[in-house]
Amino acid sequence: MKRLSALILAFSIACSSPQKSAQEEFSEQQREILDQSESLASRDSISDLESMLFAQGLVDIEVAVPGIRVELKYSTTDNFFGRDVYGDLVRCFLQPEVAEMVKKAQEDLKKQYPNLTLLIYDGVRPLSVQQILWDSLDKPDSIKPLYVSDPKIGGLHNYGVAVDLTIFDLKKGEPLDMGTPYDYFGYPAYPDRELEMLAEGKITRAQVANREILRKVMTGAGFTGIGSEWWHFNAFSRKEAGEKFQLIK
Repeated sequence: MKRLSALILAFSIACSSPQKSAQEEFSEQQREILDQSESLASRDSISDLESMLFAQGLVDIEVAVPGIRVELKYSTTDNFFGRDVYGDLVRCFLQPEVAEMVKKAQEDLKKQYPNLTLLIYDGVRPLSVQQILWDSLDKPDSIKPLYVSDPKIGGLHNYGVAVDLTIFDLKKGEPLDMGTPYDYFGYPAYPDRELEMLAEGKITRAQVANREILRKVMTGAGFTGIGSEWWHFNAFSRKEAGEKFQLIK
């Protein structure tokens, strides 16, 4: 908790001026999130793993972004492993800066589509959990990196700066149809292959339109997508993440 307390103190000092700049207001928002997260971390329901994530300065996305939905797929059996590989990790954690970006995306989405909300499937992935995913994947080590980052190197999820998500329709009570499930490994899930998949009838224009709603609010908040997964967005490049943050153990 020492690092978390130090962060809160730093944010408090930064916000002490009566004339608040945009950066100071942003820092105050982060401090409020950290205060709420620290309070949550003291509850008995928090697992040791989640307490460790709080101690490393991460925030609970449901505290940072009111109204957002979370369903960590790796804490269920609804994933390509077919089993719960996250165990005690049931909350979504991200770096405070990244949580603020998600908040902006959520606000933009709600302004345009009040009946829609973001639904998070994955956030930070500690290296200890990354090792479990790596060991659980029934593939040769030579091709495992196509599906899961090597824990010896780490990926952007391991820095807490990547997020997997979709959009949930509150009126219908289900996610929007994006053409494939989460963690579908094939061209129909590739944003880079959408025109080809449309031509082949593998996905529909309505499904692409739903993906574009997600892409628009996420890129508008500063995220970048990748060519092979419609659900994955990065807040920073690998180089930037390494300069700004530590790998989450």
